[in-house]
This record gives sequence, structure tokens and C-alpha cells, in this order.
Amino acid sequence: MDAAGWQVVGPVGHLAEALDTAASEDFDAAVLDIDLGGHAVYPVAEVLDARRIPFVFVTGHDPETLPRPYRERPRLGKPFKSAELIGTVARFIAPMAEAHWPAPSREYTSAAFKGDAIKRDPE
Repeated sequence: MDAAGWQVVGPVGHLAEALDTAASEDFDAAVLDIDLGGHAVYPVAEVLDARRIPFVFVTGHDPETLPRPYRERPRLGKPFKSAELIGTVARFIAPMAEAHWPAPSREYTSAAFKGDAIKRDPE
């Protein structure tokens, strides 16, 4: 993630901490491992949805095993390469970056819920 110019703010490995982070931290995107310390990460996804923060799931499970509201969400199957993760996250933060910051060059940071959340560096 550092190679892409993003800063990792996590990882966050426990559901309670992930919920608090999702509700209170300022970041631009998240990468959610579906199994977060033995708990499903879907409550975190609900918080991110409410805040309109984009996210991608990482999982070794088939999309059909995800709850119906999340089956069409971006998903990376495990194992994946760093370039796949960077490409996936870049696709959903690029439109947001263009809307908020007209300059062509941007730096992002990322926080993790046993994955990563992307956070814009303060300027």
C-alpha cells in the first residue's frame, strides 16, 4: 500500500475496535477481511455504508456465501497479489479524489480492519 502512496492506519483486528474506527475515523476507503478475529465484519460494512465510505471485501469464500446486500460489492478472493488490491482500491477512490481535489497528484493513507482503509493525508 505504501508503494501506491497510501498510508496504513491499521490493522484493526477486533470487531469492537473496527466498529469504533469505522464510525469515528476520517478515511477514504476500507479493505475488510470478512473474518475479523472470528467475527463477521458485516456490522463494520454497515457503518461504512452509512458513512458512504467505499470498501472491498477480501475473502476465500464464494460471493454466493456473502449476505445478499453484499454479494455485488467489490471482492478480492484470497490469495491475491498486492497489485490486485491496489488496483481495486484505486478504482473506487479515483472518482472521489477527482471530485474533492482538482490537482492531478494525490496521496492517500490507509487504515486496516484486518485489511486496509484508505485515508487522505492532511494537507
